[in-house]
Amino acid sequence: ADESSGYESESAGAERGGAAAGGSRGRQRRARTAFSSEQVCQLEKTFQRHKYLGATERRKLAAALQLSEIQIKTWFQNRRMKLKRQI
Repeated sequence: ADESSGYESESAGAERGGAAAGGSRGRQRRARTAFSSEQVCQLEKTFQRHKYLGATERRKLAAALQLSEIQIKTWFQNRRMKLKRQI
């Protein structure tokens, strides 16, 4: 796994007992992000004010939390789904 890119190969995951999704050879899966408690706190505060972020807000939040825009986008998608399940 190349830690600097945030990706690990599916074959590496399969060697550790994980199942390869889709069975395609050569594709890479993004490693799970471990958010710090400060990052989660800020994400939750932002989510309470805005359930959806525009590109500008997402870019600013990503820079402030030292995360990628994709990580912010995915966190918000997952958080909205969590809220939907709770309701």
